[in-house]
Amino acid sequence: MRGAAAAASLATAAAAGWLDLDGPSSSPLLGWWPAWDAARAAAVAPALAAASWVFLALSAMLLVDAVFLAAVSLLARRTPCPAAGPIAGSTAAGEDGDGDEEAGGGGGGHYPMVLVQIPMYNEREVYKLSIGAACGLEWPSDRVIVQVLDDSTDPTVKDLVELECKFWANKGKNVKYEVRNNRKGYKAGALKQGMLYDYSQRCDFVAVFDADFEPEPDFLMRTVPYLVHNPKIALVQARWEFVNPKEFLMTRIQKMTLDYHFKVEQQAGSSTFAFFGFNGTAGVWRISSIREAGGWEDRTTVEDMDLAVRAGLKGWKFIYVGDVKVKSELPSNLKAYRRQQHRWTCGAANLFRKMGVEIIVTKEVSFWRKLYLIYSFFFIRKVVAHVVPFMLYCVVIPLSVLIPEVTIPVWGVVYVPTTITLLYAIRSPSSLHYIPFWILFENVMSFHRTKATFIGLLELGSVNEWVVTEKLGNANCSKPVPQIVEKPPCRFWDRCTISEILVAIFLFFCATYNLVYGGDFYYVYIYLQAITFLIVGTGFCGASSSNS
Repeated sequence: MRGAAAAASLATAAAAGWLDLDGPSSSPLLGWWPAWDAARAAAVAPALAAASWVFLALSAMLLVDAVFLAAVSLLARRTPCPAAGPIAGSTAAGEDGDGDEEAGGGGGGHYPMVLVQIPMYNEREVYKLSIGAACGLEWPSDRVIVQVLDDSTDPTVKDLVELECKFWANKGKNVKYEVRNNRKGYKAGALKQGMLYDYSQRCDFVAVFDADFEPEPDFLMRTVPYLVHNPKIALVQARWEFVNPKEFLMTRIQKMTLDYHFKVEQQAGSSTFAFFGFNGTAGVWRISSIREAGGWEDRTTVEDMDLAVRAGLKGWKFIYVGDVKVKSELPSNLKAYRRQQHRWTCGAANLFRKMGVEIIVTKEVSFWRKLYLIYSFFFIRKVVAHVVPFMLYCVVIPLSVLIPEVTIPVWGVVYVPTTITLLYAIRSPSSLHYIPFWILFENVMSFHRTKATFIGLLELGSVNEWVVTEKLGNANCSKPVPQIVEKPPCRFWDRCTISEILVAIFLFFCATYNLVYGGDFYYVYIYLQAITFLIVGTGFCGASSSNS
């Protein structure tokens, strides 16, 4: 088949007068250099053909996994998980209880003790939102402790956070303000330290919220009962909702991606193997399961996923409750979004490296759960899903227009990516008209995710790089029409990313070559992708700086 395709390509080239049938095949621009013809025929073309089939095979695997996840999530949507009933023997928050001294009395009834942890680091713009929301949770006041773990290095911010904690403490809330003298372990270190206090030891469950997350007052009432009624459940994960999805086109695209993650990936994992990666926030853990799994670890930048995998290998079950939503903020700063994606992608790949063998040899879970972890959860979604979009659609296909001996089959160029895209986007029907922008922008981000994936797999220099995602506190931001291009108010060179600009130049060259000499229409897509790389690379995307 490949020989026939190559022969057809050579015949087309000969008919166009691009090469001499009596001599070695050559490309129009570089045919004047015989050494290039020989090298291309002997090494470049075979290597590119091999790479194309490798990535086509990986894209087919990605398609199969996407079909599986879509089918499972749709089935789960038709048969949703029943809501957990009220806590036995408890009374509504704020009403007089039975005065059970063992339960704590004071209207608590049989409500378990819940610790609410809020890790912070210089969160000037959002600290009031999360502390206020946590203190407003509907739960007997003597059965909940709000613990603010402040690693801030800015003295002014530390003073503001402490004052906010005192404000709520004066209103009768049980708020603990805790600081460390170092940032060892970053967020994982703060959470781990927070579990060591005496009052933490008395708690049964712990809810974790990042500084920009605002749970609704009934959050604990709708999540903790799952843990109370089923002692095998370790984690209840809620869904993220966003306060600024319409701020820029970039935030709209982020919402589409995260909606797929929650509505499909998390739902499918919860429905099939009662396992998924903890999202690091908007979730409630059974504290005994955290201890059994070994506690928080700071060996990677995805301490949340690390804990989830270790708890999953101990046989604990997780449940995703999609109808419980917690407000949060999407990064509107492009550099902040890049750093966030680097941390998430690199950390997941590094965790795969560290735990792959452990998953295989463990005897505490079934073969199928181990297979799901190794193949679907890690290999496909944490490696293949990041590498294929860039390597196939931004490298292999553009290069193939320069090498006439290599022909990419139409199913790999059109049918497979189209199907995957529809499976990804169909769960966000209100955003279907953004699909072209979503594809192009996600391919640009896949460039950074590919680098991060290999940094994590190979444990290279920036494998443990941790930069807190910048938050702007745009809780009321709601532009009616997302902006495609946003000009940041800063100097041109301060917002440029040279690597993205270089990729754009490469793609422009391939597209122009295909337009002039090619017999297909690849240049349409390649030009669009080149323009997107150039827009993102020159910083005409998102906000440029914080409000501070």
